Amino acid sequence: MTFQRRVTLYLFGIVLGVGVSYWFYGDRLMGGAWLPEYKVRQRLQSTLVQADARGAEQMAAWPTDLAALRAAMPTAEVDFKASERTPDSIHYRLRSMVGGRPAHLVVSVLRNPDRDSTATLRRIVAEQP
Repeated sequence: MTFQRRVTLYLFGIVLGVGVSYWFYGDRLMGGAWLPEYKVRQRLQSTLVQADARGAEQMAAWPTDLAALRAAMPTAEVDFKASERTPDSIHYRLRSMVGGRPAHLVVSVLRNPDRDSTATLRRIVAEQP
């Protein structure tokens, strides 16, 4: 078997595999959160339902609400280096546009989502130039 025939069969197999996968899974194949940043954003978008006292105060001063923050999650940038890990929780630091203004967010989640899956807004401050 020549090298060109092997490459042709290989490419045919890839195209056939992608086609069958798309036929079985459809949009779920392309809409998956495969990378860590996408997984974090997806989790925060679906579980950000509360704010602590300081976060609620800063949200009122912004002015914004939790629904607007959840809507901003798909375009947020997660800063893993600045995020803090404690034995029971993770405090994610994010940058996003909220209400047309750049913002830094700190959102906390428990490491074990089986105990409590909700995310809590700890801080929202304007990004300094």
